Amino acid sequence: MTDPWVALAADTDPGERMGALRRAHEVFTSAGRLERPVRTVVGESWLRSARARVSPDGAPVVEFGADELGLYREAHPLARAMPVIRELMGAYATDGEHLLAVCDAHGRLLWVEGHAAARRRAGAMNFVEGARWAESVAGTNAPGTAIAVDRPVQVFAAEHFLRPVQQWTCAAAPLHDPHTGRVLGAVDITGGDGLAHPHSLAFVQAVARAAESQLALLAPAADGGSARLSALGRDEALLVAGDRRIRLSRRHSEILVALARRPEGLSGDELLIELYEDESVPPVTLRAELSRLRRLLGPELLHSRPYRLGVPVDADFDTVARRLGSGAVAAALGAYAGPLLPGSRAPAVVRLRHRIADELRAALIARGDPGLLADWAYSPWGEDDLAVWRALAGAAPAERRAALLERVRGLDAEQGG
Repeated sequence: MTDPWVALAADTDPGERMGALRRAHEVFTSAGRLERPVRTVVGESWLRSARARVSPDGAPVVEFGADELGLYREAHPLARAMPVIRELMGAYATDGEHLLAVCDAHGRLLWVEGHAAARRRAGAMNFVEGARWAESVAGTNAPGTAIAVDRPVQVFAAEHFLRPVQQWTCAAAPLHDPHTGRVLGAVDITGGDGLAHPHSLAFVQAVARAAESQLALLAPAADGGSARLSALGRDEALLVAGDRRIRLSRRHSEILVALARRPEGLSGDELLIELYEDESVPPVTLRAELSRLRRLLGPELLHSRPYRLGVPVDADFDTVARRLGSGAVAAALGAYAGPLLPGSRAPAVVRLRHRIADELRAALIARGDPGLLADWAYSPWGEDDLAVWRALAGAAPAERRAALLERVRGLDAEQGG
């Protein structure tokens, strides 16, 4: 197969491949062993699903009721892209007895539309609006896996980790904020075996690009009088200023975070303290970094005496803090793309990283909403967070409690509780 992200080569018999995949799925779920013809992307997803303790016979949980869903998706950035997505996919889905679906970055289905009979059948496995199809709770599936690997992917029949889903085939592509690159969700086409064709993967890729272009038109990049800084969940921050997108080195990312927190500016000595663990670092080292950064940004963006940013900067970590401060916990979590510069050991960054994460997780625990707690617990940074898992086990519906308590006991033993 020339493209590892396509489920079937043109000369592959779907029925024969389906039988082989079912056998491979049984071997994996019973013995934990990966066998041919499982594709690498699928095998890696199965391994992640197993580590997340997804039951092959389970079903996704509906986390949003109708009222909560309506408010959430009305405010979601992808709502502005839905007219384009419907225009491109609506007739294709209805005429082909398929479904189009759009989920958020946590894998929650916000829109599921298309052929009426297909919607009824999909409802039996909870492929419905408000249900969470993240890979960590629903196993291998196109929208969940597309978000997990951040690229378009096709999933055919028994490549799905959940057995009730193995009668379906789907293709999905992630949707990004056109200015920051942050994953906003995914667009998906779900239906029968006929979708196991390279064209369906190319189709959702084209729809995703069109949706991102629409978002860029509706929300232009920051003008020359301001800039946006994205540093959550990434070791190399992204600065968007006017029509410039500047990917920063790790050290330059740390400098920008420190200066964004102190718009009044910092002296060279203050920056040394903020950025370096080793107090023996000479000032000339920092001056050299600042000189390189000024050449990259231009003197209009980085001033000196004191060192400060030349335009107002809207940082994603400040967005989280503002939303927490106003009590908008769900919105704060939605803006939290992960720990601040997770690989950084700069003292100022480490302090801010811990403060943001601690305040957000404390707010989630205090709120006690099982959906929000699950968003944190099933994230890469929350998978070992015992306090959140305990809160989730206490807040979840009775039918989910046993599995969650098992996870709590496992974490407690691992962490020596």
